[in-house]
Amino acid sequence: MNGIVETLGQVRSSLLGVMGFDDPAGWSDDELLAVTVAVEAVGRVVDAARVACAGEVGERSRVELGGERLSTRRGCRTVAELLERVTLVSGAEARRRSALGAATRSRYGLTGEAMEARFPGVASALASGELGADAAGVVVRELDGTRRVADPVALRGAEQELVAAALGSGDAAGDASAGDAPVRCTADELRVQAQVWAVYLDQDGPEPDDERAMRRRGFRFGRARDGLIPVTGELLPEVAAGLGRLFDAHLAPRSGGGFMTAEERADLERNGETRTADQQRHDVVAAIIATAARSGEHPTIGGAAPTVLVSVRAVDLKEGRGVAHADGVEIPVSLRAARQLMCTGGMQQVTFDGGGRIMGLGSPERCFTPHQRRAITLRDGGCLIPGCRVPASWCEIHHVIPDADGGPTHTDNGVLLCWFHHRTIETSGWGIRMIRGAPQVRPPAWLDPGGGWRSATTSPTRLADRVERRPAAVA
Repeated sequence: MNGIVETLGQVRSSLLGVMGFDDPAGWSDDELLAVTVAVEAVGRVVDAARVACAGEVGERSRVELGGERLSTRRGCRTVAELLERVTLVSGAEARRRSALGAATRSRYGLTGEAMEARFPGVASALASGELGADAAGVVVRELDGTRRVADPVALRGAEQELVAAALGSGDAAGDASAGDAPVRCTADELRVQAQVWAVYLDQDGPEPDDERAMRRRGFRFGRARDGLIPVTGELLPEVAAGLGRLFDAHLAPRSGGGFMTAEERADLERNGETRTADQQRHDVVAAIIATAARSGEHPTIGGAAPTVLVSVRAVDLKEGRGVAHADGVEIPVSLRAARQLMCTGGMQQVTFDGGGRIMGLGSPERCFTPHQRRAITLRDGGCLIPGCRVPASWCEIHHVIPDADGGPTHTDNGVLLCWFHHRTIETSGWGIRMIRGAPQVRPPAWLDPGGGWRSATTSPTRLADRVERRPAAVA
């Protein structure tokens, strides 16, 4: 064992001595590409060892071992966490190596007899340094889901074909007798082929469609990019239908206007919906999440409703610069988002000294109570912005005068706004004020230059009262 570690250390030193980080700048095009190929060949050998080690770490951290699990004995909750700490790679990379290692390592039966790996062809090509971890992972991911329904002989044939395509050998690379040079597939090209094989191996199979759908359902968060978190997944048909109906209920009337009165259509045209259909669906999902979180019908976290914790420096909040940070999200959130969450969920001041010690813990600012929310709902009826049809139950309560400016958490200072209008109230140009406890709105200049303040409500009771106060028409 010590010999392997020493040898690898020498190899590393030799590589560092042979290559410098800035060396490629002085190479010709041919030299650059030749070295790139050679470095990748060395990398494949290293990747094979990485995967083998990760697979063995996973084997020694099996759940069945209980307190004797290697990960547990090293103070880690999972195999991925242990690999992260030992290798300093990301969690996603640690999980990828562990899964590939489990699929390509040799196994042993209950009586100790040796058994081949789940994917022996991939394991052999990986160990020889011919197949990279990226391509090997593609084959394993795409074919592994078919193992329970595919014919074992057909599955083995698919694995062999895909490995041959990756290595540029056999029929998958062309007919060598015809003089065709072997062409190796890239990992992305291999993925396309593997997906075709997966469909072929799992053509309905013995499982009913419903069981197949249950097995494949999922919802995933992607890596953050450009300030957004991408999501992907597959929904069961009835779940997709339910979500679609929610979208229809909240978007179709505004886009089609079929159920609007003439006054409502004119109001919508005047207010001008600027969001795309995708953006509107996003905002519906945001409202669903917020509504579910405050419903009280979901499991609590630490005795409280599932609430997002957002931290921001007081000086940044005061000066309007910098960013805030939400727990569970790897990218920062804007100060505008932080203000919206503070307005909706309240705030608590925590004071630290220069070394990070907690020096003071203030009482949390009081949020609007359920009784206050019911009263505000009866007064406003729904989102206060004219033309918006988001119902009251989906709305958030906005402090007209912010807490930070001394605004009270009182019905005279709270109005209903949907998620989108609450998020954009500072930049949209809409004005809101309270006159003797009743809200008034003013449209932005681009909608109504010189427009004045007007009362706003969709509450049927208040609308009826307004009609009663109108002077009778003169015949």
